[in-house]
Amino acid sequence: MAILIDADTRVIVQGMTGRAGTFYTDLAMRYGTECVGGVRPGKGGTTHIGLPVFNTVAEARDATGANASLILVPPHRAADAMIEAIEAGIGVLVCVTERVPVLDMLRVKAALDGSESVLVGPNSQGVLSPGLCKIGVMSTRDATPGPVGVVSRSASLTSEVVAQTSALGLGQSTTIGIGGDPVHGLGFADALRMFRDDADTRAVVLIGEIGGTEEEAAAEYLAGSDYGKPVIALVVGRHAPAERRMGHAGTLAMLGARSAAQKAQKLADAGVLLAEDADAVAPLVKKALAGD
Repeated sequence: MAILIDADTRVIVQGMTGRAGTFYTDLAMRYGTECVGGVRPGKGGTTHIGLPVFNTVAEARDATGANASLILVPPHRAADAMIEAIEAGIGVLVCVTERVPVLDMLRVKAALDGSESVLVGPNSQGVLSPGLCKIGVMSTRDATPGPVGVVSRSASLTSEVVAQTSALGLGQSTTIGIGGDPVHGLGFADALRMFRDDADTRAVVLIGEIGGTEEEAAAEYLAGSDYGKPVIALVVGRHAPAERRMGHAGTLAMLGARSAAQKAQKLADAGVLLAEDADAVAPLVKKALAGD
């Protein structure tokens, strides 16, 4: 079992005919993801890498039964692409695009209100349910099916944690990259709720970093609920200088935002098991599961 996506997910790719769209659609199909078409205005009625191309998301949905979309379009067009998919009733949207303007994302958030769509991203590496479905750009090399849910703001650390949990024979139920931009869709608390309700997820790994309030929201949610599953967290950025952009558009240690240590302490106070570094995550997960 998995969350957000599974073997029955039918994926369209917005921006499929571009270089990135071509490359990642092909990789997804090779992995076994059921990609059913692409969207590129003006190219409707053509085919690309063996898939039909449509002018609009609504046309693609009606023709293919698509229920998920991978969005690989430039930043200045990404918001319109997300809103189009929301208005077409697509259930899961994964936006990989980085540096979508914040004001544009406010329009997207408004479109999400009252809809049944779930947005992952922007600036997301994607969603992966090993052996079932991949939507995004994350590596599948070390991913194996198992009982560990992973939700992360860091692409590189996600790969490390996936590799280490797989090496210990644990594997993952679903891995989610929520993205590092300041205004985004699915957050840590949302993912934790989904993993709680997934019978095949027995433990959750949360990978956080400086900037934003995702870790605080997760801590508040866990402190106020009887979660019933071990949560292991790694919060990076303890040595990052204050008031300086650190990679992600949303990763800022300034304007009163909590430091990595403060975020970690808040999670610990909520009952989360803290890993000191990336190497400690998988052993903590194994120990926590052994105590179930």
